[in-house]
Amino acid sequence: MIRSQRWPSDCIPVRHESRADARSLPAPGSLPGSATGSRPRSQARAQPAPRSHPPSAAEPTARPRAETSPKSVRTSAALRLLRRGLVALTLAVFSPVAVVTAEEAVALRAAILLDGRGGRLEDARVVVEGARIVSVEAGAARFVPAGGSRLYDLAGLTLLPGLIDVHAHPAWYFNRSGRLHTPQDGDTPAQGALAEAGNLYATLRAGFTTLQSPGAPEDKDARDAIARGEIPGPRLLTSLEPLNEKTGGPEELRRAVSQRKAEGADFIKIFASKSIREGGGQTLSGAQLEAACGEARSLGLRTLVHAHSAESIRAAVMAGCTQIEHGVFATDQVLRLMAERGTYFDPQCSLVFRNYLDNRAKYEGIGNYNEEGFRAMEKAIPLAVGVLRRALATPGLPVVFGTDAVAGAHGRNAEDLACRVQEGGQPAMDAVVSATSLAARSLGLQDEVGVLAPGMQADIVAVEGDPSRDAAALRRVRFVMKAGRVYRNEAAPSK
Repeated sequence: MIRSQRWPSDCIPVRHESRADARSLPAPGSLPGSATGSRPRSQARAQPAPRSHPPSAAEPTARPRAETSPKSVRTSAALRLLRRGLVALTLAVFSPVAVVTAEEAVALRAAILLDGRGGRLEDARVVVEGARIVSVEAGAARFVPAGGSRLYDLAGLTLLPGLIDVHAHPAWYFNRSGRLHTPQDGDTPAQGALAEAGNLYATLRAGFTTLQSPGAPEDKDARDAIARGEIPGPRLLTSLEPLNEKTGGPEELRRAVSQRKAEGADFIKIFASKSIREGGGQTLSGAQLEAACGEARSLGLRTLVHAHSAESIRAAVMAGCTQIEHGVFATDQVLRLMAERGTYFDPQCSLVFRNYLDNRAKYEGIGNYNEEGFRAMEKAIPLAVGVLRRALATPGLPVVFGTDAVAGAHGRNAEDLACRVQEGGQPAMDAVVSATSLAARSLGLQDEVGVLAPGMQADIVAVEGDPSRDAAALRRVRFVMKAGRVYRNEAAPSK
């Protein structure tokens, strides 16, 4: 007999197990990372890095560097205690309401399905076994699952692949005093770990099942804990500590890239320009970028380059780096160059800047968050929207979705997708694709996530409304499944 479920509240986590799934994702630290999307060699493991506040994608000088090694030991211990506490809390608050046996499948039906590649089905159904999708078809109204299967009836909602944010900083948070956390504010490693876990969970509940963080040393423990199922969160990729002009010349940069790989980085983050608050001028030479990006490429790692000025963008593209971040001062010429070279571009619409301005009192006085810096960010909003419009109009340029979410913006990631449509002029369906299949391709995970199709990971989100016609629907998430496990379900109860 078919059991139709419309949960009246959030029920997490309910794992729908099936027979052994031999096609699970690669282990953390060995995710596909090459510029071409091919699967890289497995990456060496290393001891956890010391906890430090991550340098922002937009401000390399805003934060102090890594802390001392005794604090690293305390951080690891704190994370172990944190994991135990989160498991206990999850069991206490979200005790499973159903148990699905190995023989059972899971079916979902909804009014509309967006497949992540631009395709659209009405009256759709999806069948999941374990962590994988086994079928996607139309005709849900006539669908009768096999005996014993569980049915999630998401009538009136739209299904789409779990969303992907290719640039966010989950380790950034506001401390006990309501200010941006810094290593000097007295917060303990456990408090920092709890804050990051909370940011990751908020992002997952917002429909983002994969997240790329460029980057912070503490991301490694969070990434691995999520992969082991110890804490809830998006599938996490991290660069660990970024590289910048202080790393050194070409040889030092090559060694640093090799070190990041040994530490378990999924990709390499490089600062090639200053913060937007400091004018965004170039900080690394072409030779330095060629050394870093070339070494990463030889090791099977992708490279993300923070670059605001046209000169820094050009140098990174000519060096063969994989992806350009921000690019507020990009010219049409360098946009065309990126398209010609197949370089991914990740411009932000305005969420990151508006978040800073809305939370000015929580940032001001820290690093380059000063009067001049805030004036620069106000001026950057129309520039960012303008470069996004020009990028979208550049033939052949792969424009992926990343928010640069920092403290105050976690869980609000979809606001930047709505901005892309409403202010940047991107067609709503293209915006969905940029945060699903195109984003997955930029991560080298195109065979695993970003598309609703048989054989793919069961990362499935349901929203109220149709995001292919109204981008604001992406902010009305009602159901979240990641790898076959349900983390949010607010479907209306049966009448």
